[in-house]
Amino acid sequence: MPHPAFFVTGTDTGVGKTRVSCALIHALRQAGHARVVGMKPVAAGCDWVAGEDGHPGHWLNEDVAALRAASSLAVPPAFDNPYAMPDPLSPHIAARRDGQRIDLSHIEASFHALRQHADAVVVEGAGGFIVPLCEPDPADATAGDDGWATSADLAQRLRLPIVLVVGLRLGCLNHALLTQEAILARGLRLAGWVANVVDADMPEQAANLATLRARLQAPMLAHFPWDPQADVAVLGAEMRLPAGPSP
Repeated sequence: MPHPAFFVTGTDTGVGKTRVSCALIHALRQAGHARVVGMKPVAAGCDWVAGEDGHPGHWLNEDVAALRAASSLAVPPAFDNPYAMPDPLSPHIAARRDGQRIDLSHIEASFHALRQHADAVVVEGAGGFIVPLCEPDPADATAGDDGWATSADLAQRLRLPIVLVVGLRLGCLNHALLTQEAILARGLRLAGWVANVVDADMPEQAANLATLRARLQAPMLAHFPWDPQADVAVLGAEMRLPAGPSP
């Protein structure tokens, strides 16, 4: 698979996108790709890291830190995390509170810069598939609805195969099927999905998995049980790589 790249999204926030993204990075490394990098274009909810040795301080999100730890290629923060906001809110609200405006063209340029240096790129989206990233400029009375953009719009611009993380808990069937509809309606390819247990006590887990296998139009790449301390490199070894080249 030459220079693959994937967009990881989820059925909701908190369903394990970062865990799966890190596992996918390790799976790509274990498949022979030497320079693999994770990208979190938009991160809301960061801690301030003081600068050292003359370098300025910066905001750091724990998901971004995990992706960097899994990656085999170190890149400038402006490339793998173009937007980092301190407040753990929907990205468009976090950006507004931080005095920023998220620009999809800037994210797209950062992604293509990464692709010039990496053998494989894993892009982790924010929240669910259609979470808003930016909103109309309140100072522009003529903007109307044209200023809205979502994570789905970003996925369309990058034109990457989608890996869907299904958080196994009550309600996941509806969330997974709605997300699949949204992905396919935008002309994107659902390359595979991962069942990630987020409720250890979920009843009828096997029956829910059987329904997902029957209704999702892509292969299941992995089934990760409830284990917050799991080693993502080990999970990567248990994960099937999505088939087919990226566009």
